[in-house]
Amino acid sequence: MATITELVAEIVSAHASTTPMTTEQLLEELQKVTDALKALEAGREVDVTGEGGGRPAISIKDAFKKNEVVCMVCGKGGFKTLTRHLNQSHNLKPREYRKQFGLPSSQSLSAKSFSEARRKMAQDRGLADKLVKAREVRAANLAAKKAKVVKPATKTKAE
Repeated sequence: MATITELVAEIVSAHASTTPMTTEQLLEELQKVTDALKALEAGREVDVTGEGGGRPAISIKDAFKKNEVVCMVCGKGGFKTLTRHLNQSHNLKPREYRKQFGLPSSQSLSAKSFSEARRKMAQDRGLADKLVKAREVRAANLAAKKAKVVKPATKTKAE
């Protein structure tokens, strides 16, 4: 069986290979993993705070780039959008992710270039004009329904 030192080295090196870490973060990670493994070996419960501990694996500025988005929970990058990754890997909804890292609700979870390309594609297809027309038709239908208010039948004296 591997020693605690070997296990710590393996765990931390695996984490550091996927997540950019400063020397300070690396030392902190070594200490946390060592303490956790020693506690497990002694039969004590290990207090694990949620995934990432609420602290981003990467800064907000570095997470949202022009051509990619990086997950602040695990540090994995190369995504055009984060929604699917958050759901599959971390079981998080976009609202929970924004709340966890203090992001405004208006913050897009997609790469800027991806959003711009989708916007341009929608404009080229004339989707905005079609939406305006559809809203006008819907409003006209609602107005027609309101105008057609069915009055209850009145009884007349028939004698």
